[in-house]
Amino acid sequence: MTETSSGAARPASAPWKPGYRAYVLGVLVVLYTSNFIDRTILGTLGQPIKEDLRLSDAQLGVLGGLAFAILYSTLGLPIARLAERTKRVTVIAGALAVWSGMTALCAVAGNFWQLMAARIGVGIGEAGCIPPANSLLADYFPPEKRATAAGIFSLGIPLGALAGALIGGAAAQAWGWRAAFLLVGLPGLALALLVKATIREPVRGQFDPPGEETAPAFSEVVRTLVRKKSFVHLAAGSAIASIAGYGISTFAVPFLMRGYSLSLLQASLVFGLIGAAAAAVGVGAGGFIADRAGRKDRRLYLAIPAVGFFLAAPLYMAAFLQQSLAALGALIVAPAILQYLYMGPVFATTANLVGPRSRATAAAILTMVINLIGLGLGPTLIGWASDLFAAHAYAGLSPYAAACPGGLPPAGAVGFAADGCRQASFLGLQRALVASAAVYLWAGVHLMLGARTLREDLSF
Repeated sequence: MTETSSGAARPASAPWKPGYRAYVLGVLVVLYTSNFIDRTILGTLGQPIKEDLRLSDAQLGVLGGLAFAILYSTLGLPIARLAERTKRVTVIAGALAVWSGMTALCAVAGNFWQLMAARIGVGIGEAGCIPPANSLLADYFPPEKRATAAGIFSLGIPLGALAGALIGGAAAQAWGWRAAFLLVGLPGLALALLVKATIREPVRGQFDPPGEETAPAFSEVVRTLVRKKSFVHLAAGSAIASIAGYGISTFAVPFLMRGYSLSLLQASLVFGLIGAAAAAVGVGAGGFIADRAGRKDRRLYLAIPAVGFFLAAPLYMAAFLQQSLAALGALIVAPAILQYLYMGPVFATTANLVGPRSRATAAAILTMVINLIGLGLGPTLIGWASDLFAAHAYAGLSPYAAACPGGLPPAGAVGFAADGCRQASFLGLQRALVASAAVYLWAGVHLMLGARTLREDLSF
């Protein structure tokens, strides 16, 4: 008999019943959906916030990226270490309550700095989600099913993007952007109670050979990972891809509103229904394909998403340059699918590269790298580039930043004075998004390099 962390004994050889495992996975998908709604809702609400608070795109990028990412990424490590030693379900439920409450507090922000403080709070809470959740999955599912489970879990990303776009866009259109923050933040408090009450703590390592009885030191986990070239390259490739991924998701709705004369609700619907649905296919298919192809050659766990990145780059560039909304919609679906093929395989591969009591820490290290580089830099750099390109595109006599605060013309402006600001704001963002898509090529090279040593690194 083996004791769970809660003290209940059950046979170590008896896995959870399929129905309960499916329930746990379903709740974790809802959890990740809430996580991603609260993380990315700023992208949906970015344009009205920009106009209301008179922000630059660089400031929007900081709010959508750097403000959230710094503590989100760095706190993931100590929280993961806590999860290696304590009940992971308790850690997850507490983190959910924190990030949901801080999302609701965004509704009362009156300026850039207050909104930044609330976004930092969201990042603190969300640091406790992905590492312990991935560790739970590894103890509910055997190794040959982990990429599939991780891929299903990662469906929270497109589902969160879809729900955030639809709910946030509709609420902001009807009642304003502040009401939208309340509407998406407060339900998470009830979800935290559900997680704590209904998810049981599994036996650690029940599907793995006997080995670790206590959690290894953090430095030992780091040494294990950096000695494996496949992990170094998969982490680099994932982080670089996230520069474009997070940047695009942060500025997609503002891009549609500025360039295609869409309302906030219309732009949210286009982004949510097309982008998020395509991403759902990519995330789900990535884990499923990798698990099956990987039975013959484990290098395909990284080679398949690498090819996805290589194809996504030119398709995204072509899509952002289209003048009609129909052409944009037709071209954007394929790269949205391809860019997300990596999610399940890279987290499952990371779990398979370490022992059972190192997995939350390994997932936290990977998450930290992805988010410090991708989430921290992606929206911030794209926002900065957008302002720079807009300043070059603006043909007025005064500097763009002074003539067009918040990307808007002065009150009462007509003719070029009215149209020049809006046109420059769109062109600046368009050029920044085209440039960002090129980084998928760089990301693909890293995953392909990681695939070369994956079989050797998994033999430990």
